[in-house]
Amino acid sequence: MDDEESILEVAKEFFTIRGYKVFTAQNGEQAYEILKSTRIDCCFTDINMPVMNGIELAEKINRLDNTIPVVIMTGFPSLENTLKTLKNGVVDFLIKPVNLNHMELCIQRVLQQRRLFVENILLKEEAEQKARLEELNRELTQKVKDLKTMNRITNEFLMLTSSTDVFDRLVRMAVEISKADAAMFHLIHEMIDQPVLVSRFLCADDPAALVLSQTVPPEFVKDVGGEKMPFIASPDALNPISEHVGSLMASPLTIRGRVFGVLTAAKMPEKYEFEEKDLFYLSVMTSHAAYAIENLALYENIYQNLFSTIYAFVRAIGARDSYTEHHCNRVTRVARMIAEHMGCSEEELDILYTGGLLHDIGKIGIRDEILLKPARLTEEEYEIIKTHTTIGANIVGQIGLWEREQGIIRHHHERYDGKGYPDGLSGEAIPYLARVLTVADVYDALASDRTYRRRMSEEKILQIIREGRGTQFDPQIVDVFLELYQKGIIQQHDSCPCATGNL
Repeated sequence: MDDEESILEVAKEFFTIRGYKVFTAQNGEQAYEILKSTRIDCCFTDINMPVMNGIELAEKINRLDNTIPVVIMTGFPSLENTLKTLKNGVVDFLIKPVNLNHMELCIQRVLQQRRLFVENILLKEEAEQKARLEELNRELTQKVKDLKTMNRITNEFLMLTSSTDVFDRLVRMAVEISKADAAMFHLIHEMIDQPVLVSRFLCADDPAALVLSQTVPPEFVKDVGGEKMPFIASPDALNPISEHVGSLMASPLTIRGRVFGVLTAAKMPEKYEFEEKDLFYLSVMTSHAAYAIENLALYENIYQNLFSTIYAFVRAIGARDSYTEHHCNRVTRVARMIAEHMGCSEEELDILYTGGLLHDIGKIGIRDEILLKPARLTEEEYEIIKTHTTIGANIVGQIGLWEREQGIIRHHHERYDGKGYPDGLSGEAIPYLARVLTVADVYDALASDRTYRRRMSEEKILQIIREGRGTQFDPQIVDVFLELYQKGIIQQHDSCPCATGNL
């Protein structure tokens, strides 16, 4: 019984081919008329149907013949509906969308249970009947627990307001529901060699749990992302890390067919291993988390949530290279000062704020031995680090939004005379806000201590910027910068003492 005709047609064809005689109905009233005139061995019913719903139908079937097993199919399980149906002959619950093979296994199981039930009624002693009923009650009690867990997973993600909250809730639930010792969520992107850890939760303040969370190999995370399937590691796969990890499972978080990240849960060696049910729950968590992230991105929190998601990459850069993170913040402040003085709109200032904070995001795709090199780069290394502009633009561009921010990220190393990179744009062909950011970016680089040179003097900085007027920089923007500098609105900053890396 289901009010969707397409579901009825597919199910009838599937089970008819397998030798079953199938009757279908689009509401409870039609189904009940069939049941009164035909011997039926098993009923599958949706809950929400017109005329007579599935709960009412189950109650009527129970009064008509309490030996007919009823299986409820629903896309929105609730504890209230579960309790209503437990006393009305319902023997199982299937969560939509229902796999037809799973339905057939369910039929075989419930028919076997029905035979046993009828046998108990007719042949067994009262004690045997009681034992069987207790077993059924335990099974149904477990079903209620499972539905409560499913409800919790569904509801946990409904009220979250940022993608960072989604990641944090995801790892916490993974530990609590699967009884893991540690859970981690890594972001994955094709432009980045290694997964980026953005959230972690430990079951207790235990150094061993912290070591456990740090032991999970990046290769395992990448493999799960590549396969796009939930996975429990076999004992053989755990051999290289078995000293610290007793059981390991992971599930990819997929958005529109693309793996966005991987949720991993781990247990210490002395604990029991994860089961298939644990992996199922982990998969359901990532599915609902992906849905929550999509909703956050599509509705009123789109700016805040996409930014917090992408900024996780920036924080990851900061963990590798603190100079880059501080540099992005300082460049953004200076660029906004220039843009405000030039009369940019609030929308343009917001675009510049996002583009400025993320303008070096592509450095997450540069190897450490180049990004963190404490000396000048070779020509070959410099060519590699120049790719950070296109890597960053691709990372942001694949979201499908922030086109103007993407232009800032891609073109902040273009020159006014066309000798910059990556596209050799010149003059006004370079996006206006990218030209603003270029001046702020070069200024901050010159005014910062680096491991291979000290910051330059005020006179030297102003000389270089003046000399770049009309060649490296937009002349109008240089004039505004110098005006603000002379007024003391823009001042040399104290460079971060731990600054590393190359411009």
